[in-house]
Amino acid sequence: MNYKINTKDQLEDFVTNNWNKINQYFDEHYSHIPVPFYNSVDIRESLNKFAPVDNNLYPAGFNNICTLDFNITAERIKKEVLKLNPEAKKIALIPESHTKNLFYLDNLYSLHTLLSKYDFEVDIISLDENLFDGLDHLDLVSKSGHDLKILKAKFEDDVYSVNGKYDLIVLNHDQSSPIEINWKIIENKVFPTPNLGWQIRTKGAHFLHYKTIADKFGDEFSINSDLLQANFSVAENIDFSTKEGLEELAENVKTIQAKVGTDKKIFIKANQGTYGMGIMVVEGPDEILSMNRKKRNKMDIGKNKIKFTSVIVQEGVDTVLTHDGGPAEITIYLIGGKPVGGFLRANPLKDASGNLNARGMVYQKFCISEIHEGFDHKAKEGVYSTIARISTIAAGHEILDIQNQEKK
Repeated sequence: MNYKINTKDQLEDFVTNNWNKINQYFDEHYSHIPVPFYNSVDIRESLNKFAPVDNNLYPAGFNNICTLDFNITAERIKKEVLKLNPEAKKIALIPESHTKNLFYLDNLYSLHTLLSKYDFEVDIISLDENLFDGLDHLDLVSKSGHDLKILKAKFEDDVYSVNGKYDLIVLNHDQSSPIEINWKIIENKVFPTPNLGWQIRTKGAHFLHYKTIADKFGDEFSINSDLLQANFSVAENIDFSTKEGLEELAENVKTIQAKVGTDKKIFIKANQGTYGMGIMVVEGPDEILSMNRKKRNKMDIGKNKIKFTSVIVQEGVDTVLTHDGGPAEITIYLIGGKPVGGFLRANPLKDASGNLNARGMVYQKFCISEIHEGFDHKAKEGVYSTIARISTIAAGHEILDIQNQEKK
């Protein structure tokens, strides 16, 4: 198919000059799917494309949102909460249990602040008995010195409660170590859905949906969708400890490089995982076959001791973004499918093709207030937001898949 838009410059010009038309397209698609309560999308920009490399449905890092974007984020959260429950007054926030991660506590403080800004009563609660050591609450201090209190919740008569029932529960727990509870019987409304944590969700399913949506978006606006995505495949039935499936994985690497060029590095990512774990970057298939035990152990087990048996093989997108001399990538946050802010992740210890979500990473706030306020916006901000919204539609289809499975 012949496309009118075949280069990054043409894509940026198109987004800048057709912003309202693009957003109408997304809003129409949102009306047919369950849109995530919130999510964040990691985006890489190379010399010839923009591509999402991850979509987090229980995002951390809200402390990195720009001050200029903080109020609009709070307004969008309020709007989303009232859309889900117009009578909502009392909200519970369920966090991860890794309370010793002080940077995560900064995120928790910011998320609590955002939820509380418009007079909602918000408690941070947990059912994890191991946190409390016989107490009814836990007092914590974040990396930036903010005080937090986590309350020990009860689950009785199909309801989460602490001194009364909650009108809505916001989940900030990716369930790589699942909360042991039957979510189907809970009377509280829980968002995002607890059924798309890493105990169920896979990156491969997300990127399959993303490709479908990106291709349709490209056809709609005569855009070559190669500008919007990285090539990938999925490799199953892998055991890094015993080397089972590594030959098939090497073939997947070879196939992707045949499409993108043998000079391109390839990312191998655990199909179910987060926090930058279960990721390696290789220069070719031979590196898979010659992996030493240390590298195989790194790929074998992830957060909360999840064993990785499936991976995605993804074209490396060499970032052209830099910050303080280090390579960088963009993360965009969305509330109810609307971009609200973001940050720049940089890592001076890595090169342009490396995994930046690793030791040495630093953050720089990335403001997108110009888009919110309807002013003339920079092309980059618009393109990043466009990529993030395509990824969000893909996430909506993931949720739809789960809902349809539950009906069977």
